[in-house]
Amino acid sequence: MSTALENSIYISDKAKSKVHQLMKDAGIGADSSYFLRVSVVGGGCSGLSYKLDFDNESKPMDQTFEDNGVKLVTDLKSFLYLVNTMLDFSDGLNGKGFYFSNPNASRTCGCGESFAV
Repeated sequence: MSTALENSIYISDKAKSKVHQLMKDAGIGADSSYFLRVSVVGGGCSGLSYKLDFDNESKPMDQTFEDNGVKLVTDLKSFLYLVNTMLDFSDGLNGKGFYFSNPNASRTCGCGESFAV
């Protein structure tokens, strides 16, 4: 019996492909100890910004998720802002890069890199 995931962080197929490509380019694609760290930091024109890094060291209060074959890790404080957020990637003419579809954001900036709750 399978149940739908709730209270997680999700990643689209396009973002998954880009993450795997970036890991390969960085020389860590074959190292299964690495994961994508997603966090929220103060700053940006709306008050809070997203941050993405590759990491291979978990911290005691980390929340770990796996979606679409990608291990996503966030700290507990960031997770409160990121619950049920989808990480996506656009390579279109109107903007290239990762972006977040965050149901918790009350407003986002024009570039999509910062938000407010």
